[in-house]
Amino acid sequence: MPKPDRDDYTEDDINDAWVDQAPVMNSTVTLAEYDPAWPELFDREVKRIRGILGERALVLEHVGSTSVPGLCAKPIIDIMLIVADSNDEGAYVPQLEAKGYKLVIREPDWEKHRCFKGPDTNINLHVYSPDNGQTERYRLFRDRLIAHEDELKLYEAKKRELAARTWKYIQQYADAKTQVIDEIVERARAAQYDGFARLYAAHAETSSTNAHYDRPAIVELAGDVAGKRVLDVGCAAGHLSALLAARDADVLGVDASAGMVAIAREKFGDVARFETADVSRPLTFVEDGSIDVITASLVLHYLKEWGPTLAEFRRVLKPGGLLVFSVHHPGEDWHWFEKNNYFQLELLEDEFPPGQQVRFYRRPLSWTFGAVRDAGFAVDRLVEPMPEEVMAESDPRWYASLRTKPRFLYFRTVR
Repeated sequence: MPKPDRDDYTEDDINDAWVDQAPVMNSTVTLAEYDPAWPELFDREVKRIRGILGERALVLEHVGSTSVPGLCAKPIIDIMLIVADSNDEGAYVPQLEAKGYKLVIREPDWEKHRCFKGPDTNINLHVYSPDNGQTERYRLFRDRLIAHEDELKLYEAKKRELAARTWKYIQQYADAKTQVIDEIVERARAAQYDGFARLYAAHAETSSTNAHYDRPAIVELAGDVAGKRVLDVGCAAGHLSALLAARDADVLGVDASAGMVAIAREKFGDVARFETADVSRPLTFVEDGSIDVITASLVLHYLKEWGPTLAEFRRVLKPGGLLVFSVHHPGEDWHWFEKNNYFQLELLEDEFPPGQQVRFYRRPLSWTFGAVRDAGFAVDRLVEPMPEEVMAESDPRWYASLRTKPRFLYFRTVR
């Protein structure tokens, strides 16, 4: 799969990753119709690899297009192997090479990734360490395609379109698929929220950072919404939508999680309307120029690319309409996750609520300003708010933290 957290490979990147010289294609990509023999080939390789590595093979899984019944694919079996430390090549490379496997790609600085070709079957054996960021991505993507025929058809159409083009390197074809893969993976992650929607809703209702910091800041920036149509993007369980409705706004809340939307309807369906919608796709049910204010509370950092989403926001907003949004503070994420390069766009992983994994993107402030400007918005206000005074007694630890350290960053922009 293409990398989700970096730019496309340059030609130098491609050649640096290959142990020998990167093979040059200068041709189109041949896709085969799904072959029921592919799982059998995978099973055969797994038995052979386990026979070579034994307990050192912590995980062996069939991933990629050949793992999805009914999906066309390059007839190459993609296998994910996890070992204790993939940078420790001495623990597994000589043993595999002695049985005919060939190490062809080495990327120690990206997920400690290695890739082997097989002795007699056309495979890509991808090797990672247990703490890699790709295992979940592989599984989410594969399982989403298996469970949702519309996603499979979407991906297949993009593959066929791209395969018909001429590529110098196969990695360039893989990179070209990044956007559609990211979209599918993000929808799969949104669906995961369904499993803990009630836990999240309960947390968001009472959490100090939500109830006495984030939501008040969004409401204040939205201004007088009485009689206005408000689109609340990423509405989750509907708490912000309800606050806006209490100010006499006509509110439509949208969220990618059907579970969240169900809870929002249950709790606040009498004061606002709620729909399931993925904001990385067109909001076909919202008319051009029909919205006065869009609120997006702590949602945009889940998207890698903002361009299509901001363009859709601009389409549905009236001229002079407001887009009010909050994101993780770029300085806080850079500091909290102890990253070396502040200016890099990175995919991060955290737990929220505790015990539930979430992923989002960290990016520099200049990137956000550029995306907003390029989409046709002008920044009217940039706010680093203070918590409500009620927190001084109800949650003094968080009150002190939010008064002295950056947490979230707030924008009011004008179409």
